[in-house]
Amino acid sequence: MNVTTNRTSGFSDLYNSTGATPPRAAKKSLDSTDFMKLLAVQFQSQDPMKPMEDTAFIAQMAQFTSLEQSNALVSEMARLRADQQLLMGNSYLGRTVTVEDDKGKPVTGLVTALENTEDGTQITLGGKNYPLSSIRRIEPTPLPPAPAVTEEAPPAA
Repeated sequence: MNVTTNRTSGFSDLYNSTGATPPRAAKKSLDSTDFMKLLAVQFQSQDPMKPMEDTAFIAQMAQFTSLEQSNALVSEMARLRADQQLLMGNSYLGRTVTVEDDKGKPVTGLVTALENTEDGTQITLGGKNYPLSSIRRIEPTPLPPAPAVTEEAPPAA
């Protein structure tokens, strides 16, 4: 790989043997570091006779702050949803539920455990895990019959 430096602009260009720039991995979103880099480039390339107005700079900072707060809110909502699913799953412990398996067939059994996975909370029925979204019916588990109560006669004195 050949490296050429452009001394006039101060930037270094990397070229492969064909002269094309190497591929870069695309980022899914911008973060605060990216915003600060863009802002620095904007300050460097602005006309000194017409500097950026304070209001434009403040508006950009406000937009970025709003974006960061929105991302934090989305993250908190995801954690809240996971906690809510765990609480909901907890209420199914010891109950008889009917779920739909991978093939669309109903499976009925006693919920014996919960598992918190990357895909969300899952219930355990007969040793197999099912997502909460697969639950189709919930019913109380029938209690075993109570033993018959017999009255004993008081001992003779």
